[in-house]
Amino acid sequence: MPTLHLLCGKIAAGKSTLAKELVAEHAAILLSEDTWLAQLYPGEVLSVADYLRCAQRIRGVLTPLVVDLLKSGLNVVLDFPANTLANREWLRGLAQVAQVPHCLHYLELDDDTCRARLHARNARGEHDFAATDAEFDLITRHFSVPRVEEGLVIEVHRP
Repeated sequence: MPTLHLLCGKIAAGKSTLAKELVAEHAAILLSEDTWLAQLYPGEVLSVADYLRCAQRIRGVLTPLVVDLLKSGLNVVLDFPANTLANREWLRGLAQVAQVPHCLHYLELDDDTCRARLHARNARGEHDFAATDAEFDLITRHFSVPRVEEGLVIEVHRP
């Protein structure tokens, strides 16, 4: 039975790194929001408002694609942030529509560790988007820890 793997964690918690590991472990297809945003909207995602606008467009295209991949028997890893209740509802809904199980991989790291990783990542210039400290703070304010009561199958990853 194919499975939809979802990722939850603050900025620079290691979601993309874990996504690659899950792809190898489960012979899965990887779909990365950052890659889609960088390729479809080069130079256009300059603020959180830009991100929200562009990410919503991607969801409209991605929803039927993910459902079709799962229904065809493929495991899918979605490197999209399941960091808010609304995002998790959308992502979990993909598995429900495809009638397959899901696993939400929650990377549990504190703000200081994530911020230090973000600074190092920004210095290396290896990521499509370099969030500032102000953006980290803004986005982290909206982060909510996933709960089983949301109907989620959660696997917690700690450093």
